[in-house]
Amino acid sequence: MIKKFKNEVMDYLNQKIIDLLSKDGRMAFSDISKELKISNSLVHQRIKKLMEANIINGFNIKLNAKELGYETITFTGITTKEARYSYSIAEQLQEIPEVVECHFVSGKYALFLKIVASNNEEFRKILYEKIHVIEGVGSTDSFISFGSAFEKNIPVI
Repeated sequence: MIKKFKNEVMDYLNQKIIDLLSKDGRMAFSDISKELKISNSLVHQRIKKLMEANIINGFNIKLNAKELGYETITFTGITTKEARYSYSIAEQLQEIPEVVECHFVSGKYALFLKIVASNNEEFRKILYEKIHVIEGVGSTDSFISFGSAFEKNIPVI
């Protein structure tokens, strides 16, 4: 089945290219061309167009937080004193290295964060000494992650 996308760049071939890169972001373009039975230059052109269309936002490495010494991983919701503070809080959160994700959300919280810390004490310091001091932060509610059951990319096929 071919999915319907809002971007006209997303045809079946591009879906297959993205699927292969999602499984192995380091896959050589020449290996993609062999797998899909197309020319290497066509793979280059397709990936360039996918990047220009902002469908592929880049190629990154994925780090293992636990192996790098971040034993505490939390998801933290922030309620704001007033809604108008959300954007300025997010800007300041971006400056805290341990805050690795920040999402604007609906419901009880205005912002939802993923935070990494070396241990619970370090997490407490990040929360109380870096986050709670930001103007407009009302309260926080944190959930400690015991580990990820899975993580995956969005489906394209």
